[in-house]
Amino acid sequence: MLSLRKTSEVRPEPVAGFEGIACNWDQALGQWAAKLLPGEFYITRSREAITTVLGSCISACIRDPAAAVGGMNHFMLPEDTTQGRSRWLDDASMSNRYGSFAMESLINGLLKLGARRERLEVKLFGGGHVLDVDMNVGDRNIEFVRHWLSVEGYRVVAEDMGDTMPRRVVYFPATGKVRVKHLRSRENLEIVQREKQYLRSTAKPVAGEIELF
Repeated sequence: MLSLRKTSEVRPEPVAGFEGIACNWDQALGQWAAKLLPGEFYITRSREAITTVLGSCISACIRDPAAAVGGMNHFMLPEDTTQGRSRWLDDASMSNRYGSFAMESLINGLLKLGARRERLEVKLFGGGHVLDVDMNVGDRNIEFVRHWLSVEGYRVVAEDMGDTMPRRVVYFPATGKVRVKHLRSRENLEIVQREKQYLRSTAKPVAGEIELF
């Protein structure tokens, strides 16, 4: 039997294309954990966790139990509504900050590894009302992801979305289990500031005017 020290030093081989996602040994979880930022998604065939912190953002946790493959995304806004071609379309991590890209990227990546649409198990998290702005970004994200999955014919088996608090999500694709910790808004000003910064960067035009909502 491997010792804890030896086990912690050997990271499971990542799926090709995901080597750049931050992944560290988590002593509390007793396994490796990939940490997602907005605009990222991660797919694994190994027994490892995927973690992220959500304010108004959404994460979809999706797996195919039979194919033993699963993953998570993290997106900031529903869709790219810029006029013409967005500068983000040329950058995978940027474009995946939009739900329409993030959902397609995650599901297509799972299908390439042997998953089948009819077996996919979907769980949704985030969409909290944490930003003091005119539009409720969290509600728009929730409305988008529910509609997108319904149109595409996917079944949601669990969700924890809405309300006014940020969330820390830990997903275990090998088992499908999810741990969610509700965080106090006042103790997570960093999350709010980060999301406000992303909103500002999204609204910054390259040429001409851009209307997001």
